[in-house]
Amino acid sequence: MTVIRHSETRRTETPSGIMTTLASPNQGGSSLSLWRVEMGPGKSGPLHFIDVEQIWTIVTGRAEIDLNGTDLVAEAGDTAVLPADVLRQITSGPEGVTAIVTAPANARAGTPDTDTTVVPPWIA
Repeated sequence: MTVIRHSETRRTETPSGIMTTLASPNQGGSSLSLWRVEMGPGKSGPLHFIDVEQIWTIVTGRAEIDLNGTDLVAEAGDTAVLPADVLRQITSGPEGVTAIVTAPANARAGTPDTDTTVVPPWIA
């Protein structure tokens, strides 16, 4: 068993939010990654896909999810299961959003305008 102390979490800031890695292969040796997403009011992440299933549980606020052209809304207490290889864009509601997210540790992300995929730093 591994205990990852709060002081050992890893923060990654992007233009759309802050991702705090809670567990990953490089942090606790897990085969799953777990991170917290915090987005301010009205922020949008990029249009992208993840090559594995991803699960978002909304802790506070609201997430508006464009899932391959279908608009979904997840609010505090809701959980959204996002399928692999489907374009998505997450936008925070008027109060922002905080979510806990998990995916397999080898998850790769890409955008529709490039053939390259990467493991985001908060998943590694």
